[in-house]
Amino acid sequence: MALPSPSPSPSPATAAAPQARTIALTQPLRWLALGARDLARAPGPGLSHGLTLALFGAVLLLLAHRHFWLLAGAFSGFLLVSPVLATGLYAVSRALERNDAPGGMALMGVAVRAWWPRGATAGRLMRFGALLALAGTGWVLTSAALVTWFAPALVNNPADFLHKVVLAETGWLFEGWVLLGGVLAAPVFASSVVAMPLLLDRPVSVLAAVLTSWRVVLANPLPLALWALLIMALTALGMATLLIGLVPIVPWLAHASWHAYRDCVAPASAGTGTGAQA
Repeated sequence: MALPSPSPSPSPATAAAPQARTIALTQPLRWLALGARDLARAPGPGLSHGLTLALFGAVLLLLAHRHFWLLAGAFSGFLLVSPVLATGLYAVSRALERNDAPGGMALMGVAVRAWWPRGATAGRLMRFGALLALAGTGWVLTSAALVTWFAPALVNNPADFLHKVVLAETGWLFEGWVLLGGVLAAPVFASSVVAMPLLLDRPVSVLAAVLTSWRVVLANPLPLALWALLIMALTALGMATLLIGLVPIVPWLAHASWHAYRDCVAPASAGTGTGAQA
C-alpha cells in the first residue's frame, strides 16, 4: 500500500499572517545577551562574516579615501542593507536554537547555504534584498549630493568632513544631513527590523514580511527605538575603531536580530499574543 505523501508547505498566499507581539522596554538588552551567547557557541561563521565586511570596508576606504563626500553616505548606509548581509547568521542562530548543527564546520555550511536558498524562498529573499540595496543606494546618492552642494569646500577625507560638515561654523549642514538620514532610515528600519529573518524562516510574501515588521514597530515603539539606537551606537563604535570593532559587532548584532524576530513575532502556530518569548 502506498504511503500518503507529506502535506505541502503553505504558500505565501495561503500562509497565516504573522502576528506581532508586545515586549518589554528592556528586551533589546536580552537580545544582545542572546546574540553574544550564539556568537560564543559558533564563533567561526560570525567572525568570518564580520571580518569579510571589515575588509570590504577597508578596501572601500583605501580606494576612495579621497572622496569622503561619497564614503560618508556609503558607511552610514551600511545600516540600511545590514539585514541582508546577516542572512547567513540568522540561519546559524536558527540551527543553534533547534540543535540541528552542533559542529563548527556544519554551522559554517548552514551560514553559506543561507545565501543560496532554493525555490520560492530564494526569490523572496532576493526581492527584499534588492529593495534594501535600492534604499541604500538612494541614501548614498542623496548624502553625496547634500554634502557636495552645501559644504563650503570639497570634502575629500574624514578630516574635511569633521571640519567642514560636523564642526562648520555657519549653516546647518550636519544637522540637516543627520535629520535627512533619520527621516529616510526610519521607514527602512520599520520595514526590515524582522522582515529578513521572517522571510528566511516562514513561507510568507515580501509584502507580508514588511507589514509584519511595521506592526512590530507600531506595537513596540519604545523598545524598537532603543534597539535602533543600540544598533547605531554599536555600529558607530565598530567603525570608529578603524573598522576592527566590526569583526565581533556585526555577528553579535546579527545573532541578536534573530532573537528580536523570535520575541516580536508570534510562532506560526500561535495567534496574537503579548509578552516576550521565554
